[in-house]
Amino acid sequence: MASQSTFDVLIIGSGAAGLSLALRLPPSAKIAIIAKSRLQDGSTNYAQGGISAVIDPSDSQKSHIEDTLAAGAGLCDAEVVSYAVEHAKEQIDWLIQMGMPFTHEIPPSNASGYHLTREGGHSHRRVIHAADATGKALSKTLVDALKQHPNIEWFENHIAIDLVTGNKLGYKLQRCYGAYVLNKSTGHVEVMRARFVVLATGGASKVYLYTSNPDVSTGDGIAMAWRAGCRVANMEFIQFHPTCLYHPQAKSFLISEAVRGEGGKLLLPDGSSFMDKIDPRAELAPRDVVARAIDHQMKRRGLDCVYLDISFKSPDFIKSHFPNIYERCLKFGFDMTKQPLPVVPAAHYTCGGVMTDIHGKTDIPGLYAIGETAFTGLHGANRMASNSLMECLVFAASAAEDISHQLDKPFAVVDIPPWDESRVTDSDEEIVVAHNWDELRHFMWDYVGIVRTNKRLERALRRVDMLGREIDEYYSNFRVKNDLLELRNLVAVARLIIESAIARKESRGLHYTLDYPHPDNNQPPHNTILYSPSYLAPEQIECEDEPATA
Repeated sequence: MASQSTFDVLIIGSGAAGLSLALRLPPSAKIAIIAKSRLQDGSTNYAQGGISAVIDPSDSQKSHIEDTLAAGAGLCDAEVVSYAVEHAKEQIDWLIQMGMPFTHEIPPSNASGYHLTREGGHSHRRVIHAADATGKALSKTLVDALKQHPNIEWFENHIAIDLVTGNKLGYKLQRCYGAYVLNKSTGHVEVMRARFVVLATGGASKVYLYTSNPDVSTGDGIAMAWRAGCRVANMEFIQFHPTCLYHPQAKSFLISEAVRGEGGKLLLPDGSSFMDKIDPRAELAPRDVVARAIDHQMKRRGLDCVYLDISFKSPDFIKSHFPNIYERCLKFGFDMTKQPLPVVPAAHYTCGGVMTDIHGKTDIPGLYAIGETAFTGLHGANRMASNSLMECLVFAASAAEDISHQLDKPFAVVDIPPWDESRVTDSDEEIVVAHNWDELRHFMWDYVGIVRTNKRLERALRRVDMLGREIDEYYSNFRVKNDLLELRNLVAVARLIIESAIARKESRGLHYTLDYPHPDNNQPPHNTILYSPSYLAPEQIECEDEPATA
């Protein structure tokens, strides 16, 4: 690849959001997709439950909207929620046209013929799925379709380092022109120029010690956008999935919410249930309620885990509805047709992110953010189950439409200086990165987890400031490598989470603090917005184009 590659659209991230956006752009557009590992190795591949959409005639968009607003605890943007729900069904139809293998129900109980399940926060069965591995099927469907498009190139084992903006290049126009990208296979830093750059890197749950997310979920897009000058919002709202398999080798394997949706019960070691005493919705309460209830029981009783039981259902039902979960649990010695599964909460989803409009536009012209990286106002203080894949598809489509309308406009191509490694050396102390990585994830779990206090947050802030200084020094002196870049991004995102949590003087949704255990109903609910030091308000942004230099 040439030292400066030029594309119409550079998509950083290869999950449902990034891949579906690429497929919805015109075939005349020259598109590049950056994947940190393989194309299919993002969080989408690990999603089990499904995609929420109003499909059954007995359901309604009004009901889906109301359920989403209720789960969001007063912080959802009602217009954004309506937009997402209204456009969800067309995304399902689009996937079906591409051959997405959604599970059929025999005999069918609704007009669509597809099996629909119900998950936490939903008042109806509206989650369409591909058995219990929807994300894997979705990822394969999108990747297979991608390979039929010669205008789309993908670069596996590449990680974006930073965005290149006008102010970095000394121009008046604060626009995004591309990114510096590390080729992990060669160790070289490459320049990728683009008319439009889309951040679709997923969330930041790897900032916590226990997470259901894959190793690539290190908040790269959020951190890069923040450094470039974008605002972020509601980073204190980190969703902890209530039920991940408790086993030392399971690496927090997720037990889908659909297990509870089909009647699974949460139990204490003595076999007694507890959710019905905490919330009238019991096991189908929103995830923040269920995760906090499990956390409370574990701390109160000194438990390592609680248990999720669906063994009262027939073995045929369990194996047909949850074939992958059943097989995976068997490998760890648990037969869910005969015994309850040990489960614990784990960090799962980043509800906040880079502030965007309904088309994915950020504060910087030419820069978009979609999927879990973005904050649209859809989720508010808590994401409802299976609204995440729906969000990826809906807002990828809206961003693709917005970009498509601009592709025929003239655009100045600029030279981006090559990456400067003249003053750095190879590190001989990479153990520093490993130690800092472990320290960060431990104190974030201990101090900024499911239950917080002012004292814990202040301790975390002091620790993250110290780590930030160490990483900045390391980054300045040594050649960049994947682990360093991910740690640098995680430290940045951790600070955003901590600062946002400190700023919220109440408990709401996923943010619960013992110092302010109730919502503050004396004022309207508000979003927590943090302004990047490089942020420019719209009236400060120059709009003239630079002369073409390449």
